[in-house]
Amino acid sequence: MTNFFIIFSGLKHKLLLVLLVVPVLVSAECSCDLGNGEKRNKREALKFKLTAIASILVASGIGVCIPILGKRVSALRPENNIFFMIKAFAGGVILATGFIHVLPDAFENLTSPCLKENPWGFPFTGFIAMMSAIGTLMVDTFATSYYKRSHFNKALPVTRDEEQIGEHAGHVHVHSHATHGHAHGSAFLDSSAHDTSDSSSSELIRNRVISQVLELGIVVHSVIIGIALGACQSPSTIKPLVAALTFHQFFEGMGLGGCISQAKFKSKAVTIMALFFSLTTPFGIGIGIGISNVYNENSPTALIVEGVFNSASAGILIYMALVDLLAEDFMNPRMQTNGRLQLGAYISLLLGAGCMSLLAKWA
Repeated sequence: MTNFFIIFSGLKHKLLLVLLVVPVLVSAECSCDLGNGEKRNKREALKFKLTAIASILVASGIGVCIPILGKRVSALRPENNIFFMIKAFAGGVILATGFIHVLPDAFENLTSPCLKENPWGFPFTGFIAMMSAIGTLMVDTFATSYYKRSHFNKALPVTRDEEQIGEHAGHVHVHSHATHGHAHGSAFLDSSAHDTSDSSSSELIRNRVISQVLELGIVVHSVIIGIALGACQSPSTIKPLVAALTFHQFFEGMGLGGCISQAKFKSKAVTIMALFFSLTTPFGIGIGIGISNVYNENSPTALIVEGVFNSASAGILIYMALVDLLAEDFMNPRMQTNGRLQLGAYISLLLGAGCMSLLAKWA
């Protein structure tokens, strides 16, 4: 199973390289000029961009680390009710990111008048988002089934050994009824422990798949918004974006951090994932600064590339939020039998979605 995650991480890094090449392609084709009357001041804009890099880096790091380090606080451990409410808040943040921030941008990009009617009259945004969600389901299912098959094959020799022990215990029954009772009790306890271990392992692998796929969706979106901010030359546009994107990345970090904490990765893997998330938007801003002289966000290539990636990212985020984060917790027997916990989780969900939706006013 470790090989699967190594392959998945490799694909994630290759996708990032594709995103780094995209700005070069975008800058080469600029046919639809910006039609705005914004005042441009490169020097002042650069100051705000550098401020954005620092503030977003810090906010992203703090956001993703709060749930990870929170495991050391007894009240924030997964077995406590407050953790359910934190996850509901994070799920609301991710859901609002997909519906309110990413998907509308994708619609705006792929329905721009700068694009030709044919073939872009087709609703590609919804189609790509739908296919992305289906693809996420396939990855989710494949990873889980792959693990179960590999785990079953490893457990099979152990099961055969247990059967031999059971036969031996039956033979002992002929000589001593008491001994048979003891052997039967031991076998029952071993079986129960084995079932518990299987359930725990299945849940662990599911959490690992969720955290990997969720980070992929967030990273794609983060690089794109970073490039857009870095390429902007208007201080009046950048000012509100700095604060809005700082909170945006903080809340997204909390959502991702909650998933990473449940996945129980090794310290090295946790550090890499946290750094990868924290650095993507600042790195995107750096790319945007580098290509700001030749970048035209209204060129057909820019609109198509950003629209496609935003659509795919939206599909991933919406699927992950509804299926893997919210549905799994809200259908949990523990929450189903606890009215107060349900109410608290609903309030947290609405707060998370509301806070993230409010930020769409500025970002």
